[in-house]
Amino acid sequence: MYTFLLVVGLVVGIAYIYHSVVVKGKRCKSKAKLRGKTVIVTGSNTGIGKMTTLDLARRGARVILACRSKQRAEAALADIKRESGSNEVVFMQLDLASLKSVRSFAETFLKTEPRLDLLINNAGIYMPGTTEDGLGMMFGVNHLGPFLLTNLLLDRMKECGPSRVVNVSSIGHNFGTVDFNCLSTHKELGVGNSATDVFNIYTNSKLCNVLFTHELAKRLQGTNVTCYTLHPGAINSELFRDVSKVFMILMKPFLMFFFKDTVAGSQTTLHCALQEGLEPLSGCYFSNCTVRSLYAKARDNAVAKKLWEVSENLSGLSS
Repeated sequence: MYTFLLVVGLVVGIAYIYHSVVVKGKRCKSKAKLRGKTVIVTGSNTGIGKMTTLDLARRGARVILACRSKQRAEAALADIKRESGSNEVVFMQLDLASLKSVRSFAETFLKTEPRLDLLINNAGIYMPGTTEDGLGMMFGVNHLGPFLLTNLLLDRMKECGPSRVVNVSSIGHNFGTVDFNCLSTHKELGVGNSATDVFNIYTNSKLCNVLFTHELAKRLQGTNVTCYTLHPGAINSELFRDVSKVFMILMKPFLMFFFKDTVAGSQTTLHCALQEGLEPLSGCYFSNCTVRSLYAKARDNAVAKKLWEVSENLSGLSS
């Protein structure tokens, strides 16, 4: 019995250390204050987006919650104001599945807000479907919507520099590919609705985030705007809220122990947004608050340039 208890204690101790050191990861060390700065965070009504917004509000920034659901955003807004003690937090409606909504958001923002110092493209989904523009849902929300939004706001960011664009990707980009024939034919990064198909399309969209950042950094050379992309970690959040509820119930104990909570999950985003001295690393990919190397396919100049050109065409920027 004593030996059994000893083994159990050892296992629990190792598990605790693993969760505390490996799962929770590093924290953003920046002490930057942001009074007078304006930030947009997409998908900021839940998960790591909400925690990112809360941290930025506590630092004194004016933060725009750019979200699709007014009801969910207003609930998050109340929470963030209460917990941060700041009233400089506002909601502006943005549906990344609608290019019309992206343009409307940008137009309203540019008319009503005099500056933009940080754009955090945090929103992401994991679900099949089609946008109102006939695009694959994950391609539209995870890549094309943020691509259009960023380009519509870049001039304002250049006026207010030094400014930063932060694109939340995923380690899943390592499994992704960009099939331009599929994009041309289906306006989607893959076809099919099986679990494997959906996973592949998701990882393809995350590769697009990394390639977009790579090309954007090249195009921003000589300006006072820099950009970064990142893997936030495996997060116990609402990203997978549209998958099977039974599956999520079964996964809950696993998620709670082996996945980061949303506070820990927001740290690399905050690092990329705030850490001093990152400008020479514009275009780079971060994980656990540390710059990481990329496979060749994620820094392919030709593919990144072609994706940019295709995205310009599909979003209407080239017309």
